[in-house]
Amino acid sequence: MPYQHILVAVDLTEECDPVVVRAQKLAQASGAKMSLVHIVEPMAMAFGGDVPMDLSMLQQQQFEQARERLDSFTGKYPELTADQRHLAYGQPRQEIHRLAEEQGCDLIVVGSHGRHGLALLLGSTANDVLHGAPCDVLAVRLKKADKSA
Repeated sequence: MPYQHILVAVDLTEECDPVVVRAQKLAQASGAKMSLVHIVEPMAMAFGGDVPMDLSMLQQQQFEQARERLDSFTGKYPELTADQRHLAYGQPRQEIHRLAEEQGCDLIVVGSHGRHGLALLLGSTANDVLHGAPCDVLAVRLKKADKSA
């Protein structure tokens, strides 16, 4: 049965372009709708949750910058309308799963660095998304950056 709605999770780097392109090809082949999401993680998570100051102003600035980056990134993909672009705040796995359920997605597409070893097989975010996902998950292998350039 073909996919109906594909959710692509991105970190808004150029490294994500192959992930979006792969999802686009799948969407076109199956006639599926495609949506894109970027998750802004709470700053306190980066500090282990123990921060002795109010980060709300910095967090708001981070969210606004992410919105600008999302608009810039999706400018390369004019077929993604405003209602197909999502910016969420929270823990990536939980927010991606929540949005996939809320939007009725039947496939989540994420990028993976394909590191060696069982624990690093998919990378932290891709691995997190895989576990407990409400639908299929496709991990698109990201190529390593060319160090000779």
